[in-house]
Amino acid sequence: QVQLVESGGGLVQAGGSLRLSCATSTRTFRDYTIGWFRQAPGNEREFVAAIRWNSRHTFYANSVKGRFTISREGALDTVYLQMNSLQPDDTAIYYCAADTGIILSSIRGHEHYDYWGQGTQVTVSS
Repeated sequence: QVQLVESGGGLVQAGGSLRLSCATSTRTFRDYTIGWFRQAPGNEREFVAAIRWNSRHTFYANSVKGRFTISREGALDTVYLQMNSLQPDDTAIYYCAADTGIILSSIRGHEHYDYWGQGTQVTVSS
């Protein structure tokens, strides 16, 4: 069982930045793929970014590529999502998710992740 805790959400003006954190206190992230997903009211949960803990390979949705950066801190067992140039369309609840054994073609699918955090609200005002 993996427990995930997100933090770092908040209210920011368009063009601003936020950094989200996803930490695990129950075990190491070794061998896991960690993903960030978001869900706005009335919308389906969508993929934002993911990182393979061991290889540090990263993956991004086209909508955030060049603006968001996913990274990890091994000593803290924490994954970060640095979000720059935020726009009102980025407003959503952001969720951290993790699992092992996710193949490349499944990384962007939220249904392939078994462990989820509680979510953190990101609101971007225009």
